[in-house]
Amino acid sequence: MADTILKAINVKKDFVLSKSRKIEAVKGINLEVQAGEIFGFLGPNGAGKSTMISMLTTQSKPTSGEIFINNQQILENPARARKKIGVVAQHNNLDKGLTARENLTYHAKYFGLDDSTANQRADEYLEKFGLKDRQHDYVKSYSGGMAQRLKIARAIIHQPDILFLDEPTTGLDPAYRAILWEQILTLNKAGTTIFLTTHYMEEPEQLCDRIAIVDKGEIQAIGTTEELKELIPANNIISITFSNFSSDIAKQAKELPEVENIVVKENELLLYVRTAHPNFNPIMEWIKTLDTSLETISLSRSTLEDVFIHLTSKGGTENGRTE
Repeated sequence: MADTILKAINVKKDFVLSKSRKIEAVKGINLEVQAGEIFGFLGPNGAGKSTMISMLTTQSKPTSGEIFINNQQILENPARARKKIGVVAQHNNLDKGLTARENLTYHAKYFGLDDSTANQRADEYLEKFGLKDRQHDYVKSYSGGMAQRLKIARAIIHQPDILFLDEPTTGLDPAYRAILWEQILTLNKAGTTIFLTTHYMEEPEQLCDRIAIVDKGEIQAIGTTEELKELIPANNIISITFSNFSSDIAKQAKELPEVENIVVKENELLLYVRTAHPNFNPIMEWIKTLDTSLETISLSRSTLEDVFIHLTSKGGTENGRTE
């Protein structure tokens, strides 16, 4: 059985707004990440993901609870803990007054690499991330996508034990997303543990060994993609799009035979049904009674995105919300 590289025990984080008001951003999270796995940490905006990562990476202190990396309490020696981790934050924290090469080599030396190794790895990552021709330009002249690629290169240059990626592919075009994941998978195969947050659901579905879904500062579920899919009342989905959509349509859809749950996404209606081969006849007869036109209808299996919506967006018929 793999060793536990990261452990959080009842971690909480409060932000005090006034003497009488505070925000509970993280409400007692417990999790364990095994050495060598790719672990997804997913949730909607404001769920507490970035706050949790800031605590896991020693950037902020928990209000209460404990965090361990390799069985060592990180707050006992934050400098020691930081040598074991790499971080790609959402915001641009590059030194804009330095060139790309300087950002990489200074970061490598900070973590104890000698000049030769620092420059060798800088050459390697500047080439792989398509920044070689701009390596001597100041980072303040970089586009958002270039800066994101440099942030990722900098985070992995010291080859950390665990790499935290906070929405790393945001702003990257598909080609560089592929390059990024090629590098990350190479690191992972060499033993680096990956802790990932992202809004691109296909990434954790394809790449993560296990996934935690968090909402309102609490973990709603942890498991493999297949284990999480079992949490949905029905794993088969009928997707229907209309020329015009109204809330009345969603209300009526709940009463259809075999429908366990519904989700509305703009003009798309998702019907979660109990059977693998649902009877389409009642649905088609119902559609004929509506004051709108059918555009498309299809049957598919549930995805990680469906699990995400089911666990984090209950109680309404607004975009991406369940009934």
